[in-house]
Amino acid sequence: MSTTNQVAIEAVGLVKKYGSTTALDRVDLSVPTGTVLGVLGPNGAGKTTAVRILGTLLRPDAGHATVGGYDVVREAGRVREIIGLTGQYASVDEDMSGRRNLIMIGRLQGMSRPAARARADELLERFELTEAGLRIAKTYSGGMRRRLDLAASLVGSPSILYLDEPTTGLDPHARNGVWETIRNLVLDGTTVLLTTQYLEEADALADSIMVIDKGRVVAAGRPAELKAQAGKQSLDVRPAEPGHLERVAAIVAESVGVRPSVDVVNALVSVPVSDGSSLPVVVRRLDEAGIAVTELALRLPSLDEVFLALTGHATEAADSTAVLEGAGR
Repeated sequence: MSTTNQVAIEAVGLVKKYGSTTALDRVDLSVPTGTVLGVLGPNGAGKTTAVRILGTLLRPDAGHATVGGYDVVREAGRVREIIGLTGQYASVDEDMSGRRNLIMIGRLQGMSRPAARARADELLERFELTEAGLRIAKTYSGGMRRRLDLAASLVGSPSILYLDEPTTGLDPHARNGVWETIRNLVLDGTTVLLTTQYLEEADALADSIMVIDKGRVVAAGRPAELKAQAGKQSLDVRPAEPGHLERVAAIVAESVGVRPSVDVVNALVSVPVSDGSSLPVVVRRLDEAGIAVTELALRLPSLDEVFLALTGHATEAADSTAVLEGAGR
């Protein structure tokens, strides 16, 4: 089978049960080659179980999946040759240097010693870890460890990469660094399946998104499509002078015919609207009143709002499968 199929990852009807708990309930997914699929869901939704099946670490109880054209059960060995996996927790030996970690992984994958050293040096340079390469990994910052984890998953030059909540626990600066790395991998042609609880992360990286909750797919599509499903847009107005908040709220209410919400802390007036026809009316009324604004925009629902609308709870919530999913890590 070829690993250059137009669809890099495909699953149909995946089912996985742990006793009486169904971790995956007839899950379907499809990831075109060279794209990013973001899989969203709270702890225990089934995200890691899906990754472990697609990574040949678990067998499904029902359904089937192919990765790079290879069946994850019958051709598990071929699947492992073309994938890389970065889990939620560090997979490197913290008592070894970054460079020795990468060399060891290369040797375990059958590379000669010179080839493993060359690949390690190449990846250290790519992930801006050359200077830190000889340092013991436990001295690395959180962001550096995640970059080393990513480098480790790429030693074998996989065409398909699974990233299971890769930025959990990172500060915003380190998270942005990992995002940039992922973008560069995709530009090089890598296919990525990204699981995350961070809606902002999926919005920033994913070509398409699958929302999974309690083992079931509750929605799938491009980010803009999912936002459109969540309902109305919002008209946001932020006056230059916070003292004008109440006056702005009155103008918006008269223009739109709906009472807006007023965020005093952030000096923002927001109101749901079905289309953009009210925007020029609000602009004219504000101009007539001589009120300057620093923000005036129509906004689609955020992915947080999408998730809440689809599932009835936020992504941070946990359910009964969380312990089961974490038990085997």
